[in-house]
Amino acid sequence: MRIEVLGIGFDNITREEAVEAALSMIERGGTHYVVTPNPEIVEVCRERGDVARAVNGADLVLPDGIGVIKGAAILGTPLRERVPGVEFAAGLLERLAETEHSVYFLGGKPGVAGQAAENLSRRYPGLRCAGTHDGYFREDAPIVEEIRRSGADVVFVCLGVPKQELWIVRNGADTGAKLLCGLGGSLDVFAGTAKRAPAFFCDHGLEWFYRLCKEPWRWKRMLKLPVFLFHVWNEKRGRKKRP
Repeated sequence: MRIEVLGIGFDNITREEAVEAALSMIERGGTHYVVTPNPEIVEVCRERGDVARAVNGADLVLPDGIGVIKGAAILGTPLRERVPGVEFAAGLLERLAETEHSVYFLGGKPGVAGQAAENLSRRYPGLRCAGTHDGYFREDAPIVEEIRRSGADVVFVCLGVPKQELWIVRNGADTGAKLLCGLGGSLDVFAGTAKRAPAFFCDHGLEWFYRLCKEPWRWKRMLKLPVFLFHVWNEKRGRKKRP
């Protein structure tokens, strides 16, 4: 069951359930994809129909961002829990190492994907890395062919929003992969070039505040959160007025 927040339908599942659902998709075959929208992405979707279609067309739409959880609650349709993309990715990688499915890492600055693969191979013994490539490329075709030839079962697409979602829709089936996951800056975290907020901030929905303190130049992007909540309240008022 999906819970709609400002036109985006979020799957109402836990992180563990999301990982199991992703594994089921891999076993079923075909091409599937996962997206992890936060309030900033929802706001992009409000402005761009192509991005909204790409997000809503995903097999799994996971609520990454405390603002989405708050927004759903304000609208009277609460989601069970927040599912950060990086935590979903870690859970999936652990299971991929057990099931011997291979994963390809795409995105980040030169060297980041390779370092992430190296770190994750140590963290999850048995993990099969099919290949890596940075996010600095001009043409899709060579990357798609490289992934296809690698035989990767899963591709982590970390190109930023909305590039990664549109890239998956445009090229996913041609890669031959069974599952593609749009995961933003997750590779930077896995590579150690970026750090998540301490547990206190994550547990209390204040990860955004921690990042703002550490990276004050991001303040313009952070403005998306109050704008998002403003739109949520407008939506709530609009629903009350409807018969």
